[in-house]
Amino acid sequence: MTPPTNPPRKAMLVVFLVVFIDLLGFGIVLPVMPRQAEPYLGEKGLALSPAAAGVAIGVLFSVFSLMQFVFSPVWGRISDRVGRRPVLLISLLGSVVFYALYGFAVTLPAESAALALGLMLAARIGAGVAGASVGTAAAVIADCTTPERRAKGMALIGIAFGAGFTFGPLIAYFGLAAFDQQPWGVGALASGLSLVALLLAVGIFKETRDPSNKAGKEFFSMARTAEVLRMPTVGPLVLIYFLAICAFANLEATLALLTEAAFGMSVEDNFLVFAFVGAVLTFAGGLYRPLAKRGAEHRLLATGLVLMILGLAGMAGVAWTADAGTGSKPMFYLAVSVAVVGFAFVNPSVSALVSKRADPARQGEVLGVNQSFASLGRIIGPFVGSVAFQADPRHATPYLLAVGLLLLVAALLPRVRGERP
Repeated sequence: MTPPTNPPRKAMLVVFLVVFIDLLGFGIVLPVMPRQAEPYLGEKGLALSPAAAGVAIGVLFSVFSLMQFVFSPVWGRISDRVGRRPVLLISLLGSVVFYALYGFAVTLPAESAALALGLMLAARIGAGVAGASVGTAAAVIADCTTPERRAKGMALIGIAFGAGFTFGPLIAYFGLAAFDQQPWGVGALASGLSLVALLLAVGIFKETRDPSNKAGKEFFSMARTAEVLRMPTVGPLVLIYFLAICAFANLEATLALLTEAAFGMSVEDNFLVFAFVGAVLTFAGGLYRPLAKRGAEHRLLATGLVLMILGLAGMAGVAWTADAGTGSKPMFYLAVSVAVVGFAFVNPSVSALVSKRADPARQGEVLGVNQSFASLGRIIGPFVGSVAFQADPRHATPYLLAVGLLLLVAALLPRVRGERP
């Protein structure tokens, strides 16, 4: 089946919704989860030490990305075998169920701390498994686009990513106020929006996988994942994506800490900072689409890399000068914007190159492996960034480490440029 010149709009809409819901749920829960877990960890709950409570919150955060690391290739292989539609519908249904479970868990009294935390953990695990379908969503774009239009199609995922990151914190901010600070409101909003997306997908999404490209029956296979990584045209790209995500995750994990340390911003202020980051991501994704028509993906990848290096180096400068009492908010917003625009260029460029160099019968699997290592980057990056932030009194180290990772990416670029699909 030859991909259509003009991708089916309904299929692309569902792809947008799947990624948007994944990041929306993440963005809604991210700013409030530590505060919602705190009563169950404190004196009225399990009475954990501050260090143990920190570990518990860290587990609640990281298990989401861990499940995405494990299940992204699995969902991709299943979609190559049975089709994209059932995988994406199951993914959205899982989001409905597990965000509702999260909303229920945080309503339990502190006396039921063990049950509440157990349900919160189960909800995070389930939401991570459900949200591991971004690789399958990327495979839908690969099904629906020609190689020449692939990068433009992949940019849609970046726009959805940015939109979810924008509206997640804003919905949490206004949702808590609308529900009069009821803790269940956050989970209810995420679940309700997932339900809307599920109903739309059921009604409008048609299968996009070419039935002649049917993969084998192996779903869990470390050997096949290793095989993908050994592909000379794909393996370096997966490594580049992993390192770039690690670098950007250093920024994501420490952003709220830096704004508090440097500028004394409150939790409410940080809702708006995260929304600003998401808005820039959305804008940059829209900017990338027309540029993808004119420039090769590897050039846009190199441009994004340079912007990320400049932006993250600027963040290190902001952190250093802020601690000395000479920090500048305009410089902070400029540095964040440059880094985010760079990431918005790197993300779809890598996905498009991976897709173009993958066997059409293994699109879901190969893109799933790519997303799996992105999830691994979102596990390692925040951990390293958080430790480095606390260890450095001037708080510049996380951003310098991120720049170092991106210099490794720069060393890999000649291998990517030299390969052709």
